Amino acid sequence: MQQNVIIVGGGLCGASAAEALREGGFTGRITLIGDELDPAYERPSLSKEYLQGHHTADDLLIKPVSWYSDRSIETRLGTRVARVLDQDRKVELVGGELLPFDHLLIATGGRPRRLPGETSERVLYLRTREDADRIKPHLAPGRHLVVIGAGFIGAEVAASARRLGVEVTVLEALDVPLGRVLGEEIGKVYAAIHQDEGVDLRTGEAVLSIRETQSGHPVVHTASGAAIECDAVLVGIGMVPNVEIAEGTGIKIDNGIVVDEFCRTTVDGIFAAGDVARQYHPLFDRHIRAEHYDNAIRQGRTAAEAMLGNGRPLDDPHWFWSDQYDYNLQYIGSSDGWDQIVVRGSFDERKFTAFYLNQGVVRAALAVNRPKDILRAKKMIRTGARVDVADLQNEDVDLKAVLRKGA
Repeated sequence: MQQNVIIVGGGLCGASAAEALREGGFTGRITLIGDELDPAYERPSLSKEYLQGHHTADDLLIKPVSWYSDRSIETRLGTRVARVLDQDRKVELVGGELLPFDHLLIATGGRPRRLPGETSERVLYLRTREDADRIKPHLAPGRHLVVIGAGFIGAEVAASARRLGVEVTVLEALDVPLGRVLGEEIGKVYAAIHQDEGVDLRTGEAVLSIRETQSGHPVVHTASGAAIECDAVLVGIGMVPNVEIAEGTGIKIDNGIVVDEFCRTTVDGIFAAGDVARQYHPLFDRHIRAEHYDNAIRQGRTAAEAMLGNGRPLDDPHWFWSDQYDYNLQYIGSSDGWDQIVVRGSFDERKFTAFYLNQGVVRAALAVNRPKDILRAKKMIRTGARVDVADLQNEDVDLKAVLRKGA
């Protein structure tokens, strides 16, 4: 009997899983369901090349449209799944249609966290290509954009807007941008990069409300008493995992859909991957929900291989990057609970790598314009070796030697 695999989520993770199934020899039916009309595309480019006009919609596509039909992958785009019927082994589409499955992958991603009660058309969010298309008209020279949240999405949009001649004000509730993730010292460097590019960065600034002038322009009111009139507001205050279709089932949900190192949920034959999944990571011995491009690819493939009986635990350190102005930032690992940050390189030149250690063991690293250091850091994180801090700081000591000494 032919096996049916349903993948709910038409983005990068879902496409990666479908590809891995066919590459692994699966000859059964694959149905890829996505609520967007576009097939899988490159989301990281939305805040950068696409907003700046360097990429078109076709440039974003991960695979050409013909790729799916050539591999007998049925696509149901512009289609929403209402719920999973785990006992019946079916998914129910909005409208009532039922589709049976032998294996199911939930790769529904996430959605931007929204400001409560805010409905203005000039208060914008970025997740999809359509979102980016709504932002583009406001990125003209002389316009004023307020960005709420100095995380990576907000910072990348701010950088793109500055490149296009837009006046940018960034409001961040924390005293230092990304201080909880990168530490106060690194957060200050990150802030200075934007300030040097002309961004009006205001930290420790909470937003109370957004009102409109008679002409429809937003006015952002802050806790300090500021009233900032602008042409548009971009909100970047985090993501919410799209877990709704799994509610009321035997699938465990806790800040995402909880899965093991093979991306298996608590219901046999049902998997979850990508931004929606909170995966047990063997290297860090805890569950982590990662909202990154590389993670979506790897988890999609891991789930597919597990369906085929060729499962291998996903234990690579998480890795992501961000391009802002002339700076490439790369991060690897998980820095939760570090007790020391060791810096190699120069803050002044903004070419450095910060290593996050816990009891002498490298758990994560952030590299600014030093991509090769990330490869060495990955090996340090994987081996769990204790490193010599003096050697780690000393640029005259090759990182390979630091790694060998700690092994």
